Formats: sequence, structure tokens, C-alpha cells
Amino acid sequence: MPDEMQQRAGVPVLVCDPTGPPIATEQDALDLIGAAFLGAQVVAVPAHRLDERFFSLGTRFAGDVMQKFVNYRVRLAVVGDISTQLAGSSALRALVHESNQGGQVWFVPDLDALDDRLRAAR
Repeated sequence: MPDEMQQRAGVPVLVCDPTGPPIATEQDALDLIGAAFLGAQVVAVPAHRLDERFFSLGTRFAGDVMQKFVNYRVRLAVVGDISTQLAGSSALRALVHESNQGGQVWFVPDLDALDDRLRAAR
């Protein structure tokens, strides 16, 4: 399936193709933001598409990507199981916890959980 615009819980979401290319550069993130400007308020990215550097906070890649989404006022949802990455990093656990408290970047296990977050954010 290609990236697809969907209405999820009444919110336009760009749901990224699980088999799409990896998101390994800031330009890859900007490309998603650009695609979102066609009407999406949220970009839902499968966690496994994110380069492993995203989950290694010392690389600053996660912060750079997340900041791009904040700057362009497009919400980011990282969708999928990241329990392996969380088990190896207390800093990542703290980042995920803090992000999930806010309204700009969320880490959710699946699209149903994203729907729940979107409904709660109204």
C-alpha cells in the first residue's frame, strides 16, 4: 500500500506505507511533512521504517526529526512495537513518556491506539 491519507477519529492522517523506504535522513522527514501539507494533521510512521539512529538518542536524529515536525506544526505518530529499543535505553523511555504526555509527538503500539489518542485530544 502506498502512503495513504485517511480520516482517523475525524482527523486527517497520512498513514505511511509499512513497506516504504526507511526514514534515515532529515530530508526523508521533510518529505513526509511536505506530503502531509496536502491536508494531513498527523503523519503516522511505522516504527520499523525509522532508522535505528532514531532510537539511539546520542545521535540526535530523533530530536532533529521531531523538531522538524514541531516547527511545521504537523503531529508525528510513531506506530509500532519499540519495546526492544525501550528496554535498552532509559533515556529513550523518558523521551517516549514525555512525548506521550504532549500533543505533538506520540509513540503508539498500533493505529487503533492512535485513534484513541486522537479522540482524547479533541
